[in-house]
Amino acid sequence: MRPIYLIAPSGNPNFGDEFIAASWLKHLAKAHPETEVYLDCPEPGIAQSLFAELHPKLRVTDTLWRAVRDAAAFPTAEMSTHVADLVKNLGSPRYDLGLLQLRQAGSLHLLGGGYVNSLWPQHYGLIAGMQAVRELTGARLLATGLGLMPFLDDGTTAADSLFHKFDYASARDAESTSAFGMTQGIDDAFLGAPAEIGRNSLAANSLCVCIQSDTVDDGYFDKAVAFAREHIQKAVDAGKSVYYFEAIPGVDRAAFDQLEDLIPEANFIPFSVIWANGLPLSPNQEWLTTRFHFHLLAAAAGATGTVIGAKAGYYDIKHKSVQDLGSGWSHVSVGGEASAPAANTLNQNLDSLVERKLAEANMLYPVPSWAEGSSTLGQSLLRSVKRRISS
Repeated sequence: MRPIYLIAPSGNPNFGDEFIAASWLKHLAKAHPETEVYLDCPEPGIAQSLFAELHPKLRVTDTLWRAVRDAAAFPTAEMSTHVADLVKNLGSPRYDLGLLQLRQAGSLHLLGGGYVNSLWPQHYGLIAGMQAVRELTGARLLATGLGLMPFLDDGTTAADSLFHKFDYASARDAESTSAFGMTQGIDDAFLGAPAEIGRNSLAANSLCVCIQSDTVDDGYFDKAVAFAREHIQKAVDAGKSVYYFEAIPGVDRAAFDQLEDLIPEANFIPFSVIWANGLPLSPNQEWLTTRFHFHLLAAAAGATGTVIGAKAGYYDIKHKSVQDLGSGWSHVSVGGEASAPAANTLNQNLDSLVERKLAEANMLYPVPSWAEGSSTLGQSLLRSVKRRISS
């Protein structure tokens, strides 16, 4: 089997992005342990440390991401053309060996996440690079669980044609699905959610907090910290334990530094500890967070919570996709009133959501017939997804 080539924003590190990549690598280690798997990402050195043991034939590189990064200085309309020309024509010793490896891949897979949009317009070059490889080799082009809003409407690219050369592409939110004419899917984190739930029970029966300081609206951070302080104070007064979780090292520490009079230093859980020991998840928890994948995974475990909106047009769409699946969490824009919480039906329906994601994964990377579909529901969903793709 020709190599599987995964493309993801891994290695920064960022818990959500790393969790998605790890989930796919673990799945492929079970389904295709003998196949070489390349992970193309911005920080291959860190990614190698994060994922080294997750697939026996993992190779980590930054070929496409480096091409995209080097094209960032070009005008938006020229970025994708520059990347595609590099992929097709070679000619640079800094790239050629990696690009020749890229041409060996049987499939190129853009993993899920919210990194291809107008906030980082250079990342559209990833799609251009993938399409250039397809023109050269006929490799399958795949994308799953993407969040693509806000779209860069610069008049050079039609949203509904961006993925028209892909063999399969799914988005995790209704807005992206509608704008890009893609298959309605769910976030790739559902592939790894069952294994994460129960790995660590450190913060059961507690208030769990994470307030980011990156990718936010003007004036957001101080207001979010003030809102969190009031919420945390009530929990402390009620005798409840409070833990602070870091999704991105340093970036998520800034809010804790302003709240450490309420939260003991021992209750600050850095990314490295989460990654090594698991994200503590419990149905008895309450969460207060801006981070999307903490919302998704904690709700999947049955926890209640409140989302603090960080950036309009981006994070609100991301969190709404989990609320649409039934998290029941309330949402508050800083300075506004929190929406009313509802029952957490996402947790009740978790098995079917996981089956749905596994059906997609098994369709993209078929497993031996003896392992395909561990349940009647899984087999039915797999057939349904295959029909949608072939139509």
